Amino acid sequence: MSFGPDPSIGFVSTFPPTVCGIASYAESLVAAVSDRSPGNLTGVVSLVDGPTHRSASPVLVHHRTGNRASLRDATELLNSFSTVSIQHEFGIWGQRDGIEVLDFISRLSVPTAVTLHTVLEGPSRNQRAITERLCGLADRVVVMSQTASTRLADRYGVDPDRISVIPHGADPCLGGPSLATGDRPLILTWGLIGPGKGLEWAIRALTEIADMNPLPRYLIAGATHPHVRQDSGEVYRASLVTLTQSLGLGSMVEFDDRYLDRWSLARLVRSADVVVIPYESAEQVTSGVLVEAIAALKPVVATQFPHAVELLSGGTGAVVPSGDPQLLGAKLAQILSHRPIRDYMTSRARLMAADWYWPTIGERFAGVMADIVAPPAASVPTNPGRQHVA
Repeated sequence: MSFGPDPSIGFVSTFPPTVCGIASYAESLVAAVSDRSPGNLTGVVSLVDGPTHRSASPVLVHHRTGNRASLRDATELLNSFSTVSIQHEFGIWGQRDGIEVLDFISRLSVPTAVTLHTVLEGPSRNQRAITERLCGLADRVVVMSQTASTRLADRYGVDPDRISVIPHGADPCLGGPSLATGDRPLILTWGLIGPGKGLEWAIRALTEIADMNPLPRYLIAGATHPHVRQDSGEVYRASLVTLTQSLGLGSMVEFDDRYLDRWSLARLVRSADVVVIPYESAEQVTSGVLVEAIAALKPVVATQFPHAVELLSGGTGAVVPSGDPQLLGAKLAQILSHRPIRDYMTSRARLMAADWYWPTIGERFAGVMADIVAPPAASVPTNPGRQHVA
């Protein structure tokens, strides 16, 4: 499936209509790579965990994780491409800690890049073994932050020359002029909702700014994560509503449980005065929400997860400890009360995000994929360490 000078690329990932951050990322990446070149250069193998309906372009086939016949068919198809891009996070692959990915990549005979959405500081023994083996089998490892690259090299022994850092992309429609024109300042958090997002701490932080005039609004926008909803329904969201009421913050906190399309989401983000990302995890080396907030030129207050520390240290926002609502509230008060601080953060964000929009990221990603395809005159075997994993 190779057309013209650019290599054809088979992508392996969760993909819409699956609702998750990796699926959204993959959809945007595939579109960005496809848009840069004429011709049908891309195709998708979608990872699913149950029966599906017929595939729709650009999905060529679904791989039902944990099903060996499905795995065999998917890898045979992918071997007709020039190169393959695999998205990896432990939870999207089959078997314990997603170890199925090793069997999958070992069956590929074409150059393969693996994009790691998770690089754990403190992995289990099995997670470490999977990460190290996966990186050894791949021809290139792609990560979205310098923190992840450094962690791979220092803690997993991956050769830095085999790691490419390509930022998480952002929709160009986020980069339009600010729409923050409401009478009351809008504090915004968006994304799929579930335990670990730290939203209870953000709500508690509002008690520190409940006497501001005009009174800020805090909007929590996003549907409950499908896996959370399947396991426990709307218990987490209900707990946030109960907390809001018990603190007497009903006039400040709003919930919107819709899963917004890209245009509606862009308008919402551009309408915010400040974005809050209060995650509890100290492991997160990639945050699409963080990248999108900066790309929308919004001041950000985030907890100390690695990607936030990396991107906000240059003045684009503020970082606070997780579980500290008093300090979070104080930072919000400072940003909302001082226009020069907001303007400075916006100017820093504009400089940082200039090359983050999807057309540029698609160009960079396509360049990495072209690099791992050896020219015909200098053809070499793919990674010699790749052997079949039974």
